[in-house]
Amino acid sequence: MLIRVRFAPSPTGHLHIGSVRVAIFNWLFARHHKGSFLVRIEDTDVARSKKEYVDSIIKSLEWLKLTPDEPIVYQLSR
Repeated sequence: MLIRVRFAPSPTGHLHIGSVRVAIFNWLFARHHKGSFLVRIEDTDVARSKKEYVDSIIKSLEWLKLTPDEPIVYQLSR
């Protein structure tokens, strides 16, 4: 079975510790099962989503070394 997990933060603020916990658990689960860790930015709340928060979230994930296995997807573009 192919394991694919995703982390889908909303860019309405900076990444907080609860979201970091979920991202770490998903990343570890994917690595343990030789699966894929994906990131999908949930930017559908146009009024509150900001590019500065997207940038902050991505930088935080990079700092944590939680690199997605595929390009980041932006939900609004779908």
